Amino acid sequence: MAISQARKNEIINEYARHEGDTGSAEVQIAVLTAEINSLNEHLSVHKKDHHSYVGQMKKIGHRRNLLRYLRDNDIQRYRELIKSLGLRR
Repeated sequence: MAISQARKNEIINEYARHEGDTGSAEVQIAVLTAEINSLNEHLSVHKKDHHSYVGQMKKIGHRRNLLRYLRDNDIQRYRELIKSLGLRR
């Protein structure tokens, strides 16, 4: 269900805006997307796991808020991020 620390570090290194960046909107959105995708796989097997479903919905809401913030403040970074993550098909 949860992504490994190694995978999380890979994502952080890929989307960081500068060295040591772990809190930018891009990094947070990318990590949340990986966690949401992991939960999707888990929930496709365990359909009655409602606690994980609620956690997934919270992560989706958090990601939505971060995406809205990024869209409102820097549309170019927003467009690049959704293209690289494959969101908004």
